[in-house]
Amino acid sequence: MVQLTVGSHRDDATNNVHLSAEKFNRHTFWCGQSGSGKTYALGVVLEQLLLHTRLPMLILDPNADFTRLHETRGTSDTGAADAIASSDIRVLHSTRRDQPQLRTRFLSLPLTSKAAVLQLDPIADADEYNVLLHADATLTDAVDQATYITALRASDNPGHQQLARRIENLQVLDWDLWARGDVAATDVIDERPQATVLDLGGFAHPAEPKVAALSVLEHLWAHRDERRPILIVIDEAHNICPPTATSAVEQLLIDRVVQIAAEGRKFGLWLLLSTQRPTKIHPNVLSQCDNLCLMRMNAPRDLAELADTFGFVPDHMLAQSPEFRQGEALFAGGFIREPTHTHMGTRITEEGGADVAVPLGL
Repeated sequence: MVQLTVGSHRDDATNNVHLSAEKFNRHTFWCGQSGSGKTYALGVVLEQLLLHTRLPMLILDPNADFTRLHETRGTSDTGAADAIASSDIRVLHSTRRDQPQLRTRFLSLPLTSKAAVLQLDPIADADEYNVLLHADATLTDAVDQATYITALRASDNPGHQQLARRIENLQVLDWDLWARGDVAATDVIDERPQATVLDLGGFAHPAEPKVAALSVLEHLWAHRDERRPILIVIDEAHNICPPTATSAVEQLLIDRVVQIAAEGRKFGLWLLLSTQRPTKIHPNVLSQCDNLCLMRMNAPRDLAELADTFGFVPDHMLAQSPEFRQGEALFAGGFIREPTHTHMGTRITEEGGADVAVPLGL
């Protein structure tokens, strides 16, 4: 059994805490309020997975917290630092223009996703939806966004022309997200590097990060029968699978994450969801999680939700969460022998989204 050393017992610094790498084939819920050290601690675990497993990771990163996962900091463990520095870690950016860009292909999206991007309802917009349904089959020469809309405009079919006007009016194909012949995120993920970080935070249109996330999750689900294991790490997961949707794209995202949570495990699609509060996550996703990392949490409602969902955790251990200092956590579930209060270890790699310091002095 491969053991991941993530820190030490909170009350005994000489006694290390280990997680079982094999049990990351169960969904994991990671939570802690702002300032608890949640993102830093998650980085400790991701580093250990890089060092001791061959499990590929897909990291959906809305705040650029993991965009420096390939950069090591000064550490006494030079062997571990060298191993991570030589790992195959790909970072696809939306916040830095001088680095490989996060892109996806509009034409590769499933029909329902395309319709959601174009704000088409199959009932209320039945005619246009039907045109979209059949357009891919009839516009055989359209190989990218530019030729697609050109073909729609040039068609004698009034429905094609109406769909082209909708696309132009929404300015959807002007988004920076689209590949336009470049490498798409799904191409990179299919190569299964040790880690693929998708920097979601730099897009201009608020729908772009959600469409980017939807495109990769739909792709993984479409190819689930290949049974190629991957750990899907969703930081700030309330942006991806909240309890209720505010748009058609968000509803598709919720539905897909719920389906992966319910059925993905047997196909090797395993979730690690990180957020500030359990009540901000769709309950059908939270209920499928077997592993728990809890950091400081003050809200009684949130602790009650965790007690109800993770009934295997003793109440008195959950109740200590409001007293946790930064970097302290409770681990429980299948990936640890027994519920354990932990002081997290130190990072080997740089953290991309550290807090901004208060300016002091004159």
